Amino acid sequence: MKPIRKEFKYGDHTVILETGEIARQATGAVMASMGDTVVLVTVVGAKEAVAGRDFFPLTVNYQERTYSAGKIPGGFFKREGRPSEKETLTSRLIDRPLRPLFPDGFTNEVQVIASVVSVDKEVDPDIPAIIGASAALAVSGIPFNGPIAAARVGYTDGDFILNPTNSQLEASDLNLVVAGTQNAVLMVESEAMELPEQVMLDAVMFGHQQQQVAINAILELTAEVGTSAWEWQPPAHDAEVESKVEKTAMDDIRSAYGIREKQARQERLAQIRTEVIASLCMEEGARWEAEAVKKTVEKLEKRVVRGQIISGEPRIDGRDTRTVRPISIRVGVLPRVHGSALFTRGETQALVVTTLGTGRDAQIIDAIEGERKEPFMLHYNFPPYSVGETGMVGSPKRREIGHGKLAKRGVMAIMPTMDDFPYVIRVVSEITESNGSSSMATICGTSLSLMDAGVPVKSPVAGIAMGLIKEQDKFAVLTDILGDEDHLGDMDFKVGGTTRGVTALQMDIKIDGITREIMEAALNQAKDGRLHILEEMNKVIETPRKEISEFAPRIITLRINPEKIRDVIGKGGATIRALTEETGASIDITDDGVVKIASVDNAAGQEARRRIEQITADVEVGVTYEGKVAKLMDFGAFVTILPGRDGLVHISQISDERVENVSDKLSEGDQIKVKVLEIDKQGRIRLSMKAVGQD
Repeated sequence: MKPIRKEFKYGDHTVILETGEIARQATGAVMASMGDTVVLVTVVGAKEAVAGRDFFPLTVNYQERTYSAGKIPGGFFKREGRPSEKETLTSRLIDRPLRPLFPDGFTNEVQVIASVVSVDKEVDPDIPAIIGASAALAVSGIPFNGPIAAARVGYTDGDFILNPTNSQLEASDLNLVVAGTQNAVLMVESEAMELPEQVMLDAVMFGHQQQQVAINAILELTAEVGTSAWEWQPPAHDAEVESKVEKTAMDDIRSAYGIREKQARQERLAQIRTEVIASLCMEEGARWEAEAVKKTVEKLEKRVVRGQIISGEPRIDGRDTRTVRPISIRVGVLPRVHGSALFTRGETQALVVTTLGTGRDAQIIDAIEGERKEPFMLHYNFPPYSVGETGMVGSPKRREIGHGKLAKRGVMAIMPTMDDFPYVIRVVSEITESNGSSSMATICGTSLSLMDAGVPVKSPVAGIAMGLIKEQDKFAVLTDILGDEDHLGDMDFKVGGTTRGVTALQMDIKIDGITREIMEAALNQAKDGRLHILEEMNKVIETPRKEISEFAPRIITLRINPEKIRDVIGKGGATIRALTEETGASIDITDDGVVKIASVDNAAGQEARRRIEQITADVEVGVTYEGKVAKLMDFGAFVTILPGRDGLVHISQISDERVENVSDKLSEGDQIKVKVLEIDKQGRIRLSMKAVGQD
């Protein structure tokens, strides 16, 4: 029961890795803590693979327990429900650097579960979760070419910060997570404030260098645990079937990859696979299984495409390595929405729509760190018809959530503040065609749609996806990759940015890692491609429209004395409810006295503003008001000059003539002009009709 423990300094925090005490029936388990944030990470691997399985079934589940922050879940059931967006994104963040390090041919089921059991609001659990997952795999004995580590990098005043706190990130121009092995970088996820490519590259290298202390600690932990590695061998290599397939299909596959249209190319390749299987598996005396032949054909396809690119031949669609596919752009596509754009690049297309709302439309996020409101939402949909398939349509999958978040990171740097543009904004990207990098098409389409809606973005932003083919010492970086190149290549490298710099960077590697040289080449080539796309976008719309859509709500913002808020709301909300019903405008008031009035009808909004200003105005001596006679008395009349503010017109101040009965001159409900003569120390208001010549 005595745990084995390793401790090291990581930025301003101390990281502790413990194993041997908790979850001892799991194949591997590590309690990873950074400060007061603690994550229990377990790994279970099936000892036997399912016969005939041709893929690696890795599952990663990151889950946040509300008790970790001393909270009880909301809702009727009072327990955690479906994964939040943060949990889904962190599950992907853990999965991405782990997956490429399992050996080819390993198909045993593996499940990683990372449970947040204690949380410090200043320390995000994602970094200890990744380190804990790596450590749990390392001590499990499961075949794994690790360990890996991860680090978060901030950038403030020209200096990099290792594992900044959440408070430090608010002032940082960069929020970057990098994961890698001892020798190479495997994964990057970042959001930046238009930083130069060189700064982004240096940040990745800084994070990779600093995380070596975590890798060394995991190696020491593994050595002390002394777990035996599994006795696993990769499947035997069948050279004969490869030779047969190559002889039968090589020429046909080369010819098929000369077809530039995606659907036609895929149909021809499917036909070739069927023909090869029929030739080698269905003849008398055949000794190969259809699945083995099919996999061999797919390997040959990969070899053909990669070989052509490395040798300098044209890519699948005829382009060289640096050319961006043809771009087509339309804005204002949909008549009744607030902003829309159709962005097409090759066979990838996104229909992106912007909707403007009021403060009450903001998304409420109940996170373990606390509740907050999110005024900008970006949702990405990937329907099956976009790739010519049928499929289930329902709630968003992990991929859709991840792509939407990446696109959002790409545009956050250009978004206006709520003070500059007091609208809640929702953007929806409908991927209507897909053949490579629909998330980057979403960034481009979002920028165009926001400008079409009149959102005062700081500058246009575009995104582009880069690929990599690496064979021994040779490599080729590919600009604007196709779906096939993504599938058959070694890297998915996505960059969003403006003319001034990078706003988002995401990188995933399918090989053991990449060097600084390759990453620098990819960043520079991506910059050229991004600037080309921005140039094409600017030909259609270069700056935001001056006016928002006639169908969007107009928001009028004013500030009142916080002590007057209760006057606007009224007893039981009666005053504000009447204002809303009578003008048709929606009204939101914050505790500091900021009032936001929203209405599609501008006149209704202005009327609501006038009435609120009346309610909150202070009565001034010497000013003339138009008031309403509220009550008649023997000695005069009480007149309402502002909502909730009555003054007295004495009988002597009604007329120059002698007035025996007030009712001879006034009736309740009359509209009269009065001038304020005096406000005494008790706040009583004395009025005069004579002073304004009203008789």
